[in-house]
Amino acid sequence: MSAIGPIELSFDQGTLVLSGVNGQELSAEGLPCFRWDARVEALRAEAIHYAAVRTALAERFGGRFIDNVMQPVAVAWPKVDLPDLRPQQAEAVAAWRTSAGRGQVIMPTGTGKTEVALAAMVQTGIATLVVAPVRDLMYQWHRRILKGLGYDAGIVGDGLSDIKPVTVTTYDSAYIHMAKMGAGFGLLIFDEEHHLPGKCRREAAILSCAPMRLGLTATPQRSDGLEKDLDWLIGPVVYEMPFKQAEGDVLAGFDLVRIPVALTDAEQQAYDQCSRQIRHFIMNRQKEQPGYTWQELCKESGKDPQARHAQKAYHLKNAIENRAAEKLRVLEDLFRLHKGQQIIVFAGSNRMAIEVSQRFLVPTILSHTRKRERLEVMEGFANGQFEVLVANRVLDEGVDVPAAKVAIVIGGQASTRQAKQRLGRVLRKSGSARAVLYEVVCENTKEVHRSRKRRKSDAYQRPVYRGV
Repeated sequence: MSAIGPIELSFDQGTLVLSGVNGQELSAEGLPCFRWDARVEALRAEAIHYAAVRTALAERFGGRFIDNVMQPVAVAWPKVDLPDLRPQQAEAVAAWRTSAGRGQVIMPTGTGKTEVALAAMVQTGIATLVVAPVRDLMYQWHRRILKGLGYDAGIVGDGLSDIKPVTVTTYDSAYIHMAKMGAGFGLLIFDEEHHLPGKCRREAAILSCAPMRLGLTATPQRSDGLEKDLDWLIGPVVYEMPFKQAEGDVLAGFDLVRIPVALTDAEQQAYDQCSRQIRHFIMNRQKEQPGYTWQELCKESGKDPQARHAQKAYHLKNAIENRAAEKLRVLEDLFRLHKGQQIIVFAGSNRMAIEVSQRFLVPTILSHTRKRERLEVMEGFANGQFEVLVANRVLDEGVDVPAAKVAIVIGGQASTRQAKQRLGRVLRKSGSARAVLYEVVCENTKEVHRSRKRRKSDAYQRPVYRGV
């Protein structure tokens, strides 16, 4: 390869710009990631390749190579007040460090993945960006960093844009702002990493130069199969703890109780009518268009009245399942059975969560609940002021609710990931107390199928699973 002057590498809007090199032979040097950009008459590559590019250019050109990419600053922690790592957590940190600080740590909910990440931050001592899926988790990370490391981290998201050497953000804010802050961090921590491979959110990893990356999750699997891209976006799986290894040791012992309920005659009649309407529409469409799918129906609903009616019937079916009258009666019985204990109720929709909240006069947290109200409700639940907390999906991932040992699922998706996440909310070990998860399922509905699918999780495949 021939040099045409100074060989310089710089960061520009989430990309690397390389000047002073003849690009015709660049791929022969093991750097095929670069493409010629006629706008600046230089080579350009995605920022994610920075570590490999820097090493290759330094080895090829030695002192002639000039790296103008901003280097992340070192961080001196004001204090380090973290609990001692358990053996499994220490193994996870060691495995990640051995893998050059790039990789995924997969551990069941409640086993202390946050402590693993905080230990990695202490050991690396470099500018760090923590990316969380929702605002609640973003603020939770901020509190944990402040409490354990004495550092008041910056916040990017929820209307704030305060970038510091240690910053917390959400996936949505990360991919929006990474083009301007992608060279400022040496370590990226992706909490609940299964959110990252999405079409837009992956930009949070692609537009960053950070050579070190740590992904955390209990359930990396995605319905679209894109979890395979995590190996490129973050790094390989460096540590994985099976659920059975954690139960009874790190996590509380637990029981799973399935409670079947029946729809009322009126509910069942409306449910069956909706089912027939949807089935009739799709069968007719498939006669004209073999292979016609539900996704195509949703696309047509904006312009085709029949498709729109079928879609409304589908939503009505879900509403009947989620808000079945018998579920409320069972809830009342379970509240009496566990009076004096902390209980989390997982609803299948915001409407059902609100209905439970209004009927039993208990607090609820939804995606649109304001930050101050969320904190007050969570604090009230933690200190015993509230015995019951109702949520839709907001508590599915990562939010700490250590006081609860009883969970009641009255609706939700079919995914095994959601099932494990919800179970994990009541499995944080405290003494010898056992946890229990009730699953209230409407018979003769699609909810039975979703329940069976959720039970494919390794956490649910246990002989103590019993029905009522």
